[in-house]
Amino acid sequence: MLITLIAIFESVGVGLIGAAVLRMLRRYSVELSLVAVVVITVCALNASMLTIVLVGRSDQLSASTNLAANFVAGMVSIGIGVALGRSVVRGSRQLTEAARAFGQDQRFQLADDPPTAELAELARELRVTSAKLAESRNREQAVEASRRQLVAWISHDLRSPLARLRAMTESLEDGVADDVPGYHRKIRADADRLTGMVDDLFELSQLQAGTLRLTLREVALDDLVSDVVSGLDVLADRRSIRLRPNRVEPVTAAVDDRMMTRVLNNLLVNAIQYAPANTTVSLDVRAEHGWALVWISDQCGGIPPESLNSVFDVGWRGERRSPGTEKGGGLGLSIAQGVVRAHGGDVSVRNVPGGCRFEVRLPLRAG
Repeated sequence: MLITLIAIFESVGVGLIGAAVLRMLRRYSVELSLVAVVVITVCALNASMLTIVLVGRSDQLSASTNLAANFVAGMVSIGIGVALGRSVVRGSRQLTEAARAFGQDQRFQLADDPPTAELAELARELRVTSAKLAESRNREQAVEASRRQLVAWISHDLRSPLARLRAMTESLEDGVADDVPGYHRKIRADADRLTGMVDDLFELSQLQAGTLRLTLREVALDDLVSDVVSGLDVLADRRSIRLRPNRVEPVTAAVDDRMMTRVLNNLLVNAIQYAPANTTVSLDVRAEHGWALVWISDQCGGIPPESLNSVFDVGWRGERRSPGTEKGGGLGLSIAQGVVRAHGGDVSVRNVPGGCRFEVRLPLRAG
C-alpha cells in the first residue's frame, strides 16, 4: 500500500509540473511539446522508483515489490502522458472545428489559444483570411449595390430621350410636325446624348476591367487645357459662367492626349453645371516635385462633408445643379478618376472657401 501511494503521488506531482511546463511551451513547436510529454512521462516513472528506493533505504527490493512499483508508477505515468498529449490533440480538434465553422459561416472564431506554435500560426492565418474574405464580401456587396443603382439611373436617363425620340418620329410620320428642321435637330441632339452615354458605359467597363490602352506622348498640358477651355466657352456663356485661367505654367507630361482631354472636359463640364450663374471657374496648371498638377476650382458653395468620399463613385450626383441642366449618367467623374489612375496619377476633391476644387495629379514622366 505504501509503495502504491508513493508511486501515485510522485507520478501525479511530476505530471502537474509537466502540465505547467507544457503550457509554457505552447508558443513553441509541436515537436518540442511532444518531446516534453515523453520526458515528463519517463521522469514520473523514474521519480517514483527513486522515492521508493529512498523510502525503503535499500536499492535491493524484492521482485514482487519491484514489479508492483513499476506497474503502479508505469500506469500512472502513462495516464499522465495520455492526459498531457490530449491537450495537444484537443487544441488541434478545436482548430478543426473552428475551420469547419469558418467554411460554413464565413467567419473564423477560436475560443482558446492553440497549444502549439504551428497551430497558433495556422489560427492567425485563418483569422487574416477571414478578415480578407469579410472585406471582399463587403466590397462585392458595395459594388453590386452600386451596379444596381447605376442600372436604375441609366434606365431612368435613357427613358426620357427615348420617349422624346419616339414622340418626334411619330409626329414626323403622321405629318403633324410644324417645325421639321427643329425636330431633326432635337432628334440629332438626343441621339448624340444617347451615344455619349453608351460611350461612357463602354469606357467605364474598360477601366474597371483594366483593358484601357493608353498611347503616351509628351504633351503640353497648358495647351491642352487651353484647347478644352476654348471648346467649352459656348456652354459656359450659356450658363453665365466665366472660365478664367488663374496660374497656368508651361508643363509637359507624358499622357494620352485624347483621354486627358476627356478627363479635363468631364471636370470642367461638371464645374460649369454645378456652379451658380455669374460665378467663376478658375484653372491652375503647375509642376511640383516631379508631378504635374491641374486644379479646377468653382464657386458652387462646397460639397457636403459626408459626400466628399463618394464624389467619384459610379453614378454619384450632387444635389446642386444649374437650372435646365440635363442629367447625365453620373459616370463622368468615375471615368476621369479611372483615366488619371491609369496614367499613374490620382484625382481628388476638397472644399475651398466658396466652393470646391478638383485636383489632378499626373507624373511628369511615363512610368
